[in-house]
Amino acid sequence: MDVIGYDESGTPLREAVKAEQVESPLALERRPEPCAIVLFGVTGDLASRKLIPALYDLACHGVLPRRFALVGYGRKPLSGPDMRALSRDAIDGFFGTGTAETRTCNDMLGTVHYVQGEFGDPEGYRRLRDALAELDKTKRTGGNRIFYLATPPSLFPVIIEQLGAAGLKEGGLAGTPEDHGENRGWTRVVVEKPFGSDLESARSLNAAVRAVFDEHQVYRIDHYLAKETVQNILVFRFANGVFEPIWNRRYIDHVQITAAETLGVEHRGAYYEEAGALRDMIQNHLVQLLTMAAMEPPVAFDADAVRDEKAKVLRAVRPIPVERVDQFAVRGQYVQGTVEGELVPGYRQEERVAPDSTTETFAAVKFLIDNWRWQGVPFYLRTGKRLPRHVTEIVIQFKRPPFLLFKDADVPGDRVPPNLLIGHIQPREGFSLRFEAKVPGQSIRLQPVEMNFDYGSTLNELPFSAYETLLLDCMVGDQTLFNRDDQVEEAWRVVNPILESWYGAKRPVMTYEAGTWGPEGADTLVANDGHVWRRP
Repeated sequence: MDVIGYDESGTPLREAVKAEQVESPLALERRPEPCAIVLFGVTGDLASRKLIPALYDLACHGVLPRRFALVGYGRKPLSGPDMRALSRDAIDGFFGTGTAETRTCNDMLGTVHYVQGEFGDPEGYRRLRDALAELDKTKRTGGNRIFYLATPPSLFPVIIEQLGAAGLKEGGLAGTPEDHGENRGWTRVVVEKPFGSDLESARSLNAAVRAVFDEHQVYRIDHYLAKETVQNILVFRFANGVFEPIWNRRYIDHVQITAAETLGVEHRGAYYEEAGALRDMIQNHLVQLLTMAAMEPPVAFDADAVRDEKAKVLRAVRPIPVERVDQFAVRGQYVQGTVEGELVPGYRQEERVAPDSTTETFAAVKFLIDNWRWQGVPFYLRTGKRLPRHVTEIVIQFKRPPFLLFKDADVPGDRVPPNLLIGHIQPREGFSLRFEAKVPGQSIRLQPVEMNFDYGSTLNELPFSAYETLLLDCMVGDQTLFNRDDQVEEAWRVVNPILESWYGAKRPVMTYEAGTWGPEGADTLVANDGHVWRRP
């Protein structure tokens, strides 16, 4: 399968999707049951850019159920043909003009339906219930439903309450157990991020969800967890005897997790004014990466066991006192500068941003984990917009040897660089291991070298995109890569003191020039521990 390019988020575009349906090994490994997927907010950006193309690619790989229906729910008055045209445009827009003319796409579009209604209108949900019941008969979807909330977060409680009031909590097959046996179908609800805006709101939203759905029905999505490199962290650690014995405070000096973007806020100024970098990236994505790197071995590779260990890590994160936040966290906001040779405006000059905004576009945080494995090992997390590179990575920096045997060797900078294990998450996915080697010749000269593993080259197969993986997991009922209610609340707990310090007193924000690696305070944060940030 050849890469024909990448979209703006680094997702590979595949040549194979332009062909007819491809039989994938996954079709045999994980064949989902018949089901209907309801997309709330189907006319929005997420549905057109990610979800509909992901469903189409799953169909191309032969893993979408043959008895399947896609139902859009939204405010706009659309007909069935309008909904199919919208889906066709989304597929062509992602994979290239003409893709939607394939037989696979035409088959998929034949399953598309639309229900119009306000998100808080009970009548709309009654129409949705009737439409799903009809699909159970005509498409034989088995009463299995996935409700995907691709809407603004303010609508999450409203939609969930209405689903419960309309009797859509349980599987949809009508009748008695004698008619269908005990299996009347299942219902699952997918909730996008952000899940709350602080600890209190997250608890409130969890309560609203629990009032209608059981936890085994709830899939809180974080697409970072579905990236192949993120999942491979657990394989690297627990399937290889060479890594796990040294994965602790005795051998690891510190850990850096970076999510850098060259883009600004673009058209998302209004959202970013409310969110900021800490809420948008660190509280969810980067904290979840921290748990994957720091968790203990689970007793099994299943949803409950894995999520139990991740929750334990979060509970072990040392609370940051509000009065000492400056020693653990730094924030910044980009001003005018040059990125990739182009002069770009500052954040306050962006569309729908307040001229006196103090919202952070860069955040760096130091976390300490108080448990046996990680005591004394700092975890540094940073994210920012308008930085020099578009890159997301996890860097495990090992301690230097206790005695420099080659102290008289020719070493650049007079110090042997530390060994690094780097998990490349985007734009390319893979791992690098950096270590020292002797330069050929009579003298002793040391030079860092890297061993690299890249998806798409080493394995000769590109992985599914994150949303394809998560949609498939939801269809087969695997919650391993989704956040549990206690994980969400613990993640908010560890960042809540930072939010209180930064926003409670309306404190000023540091600035950094677009095209640089953030404010000077971020360098000071790690320099106080004798460390420096890696420059990818």
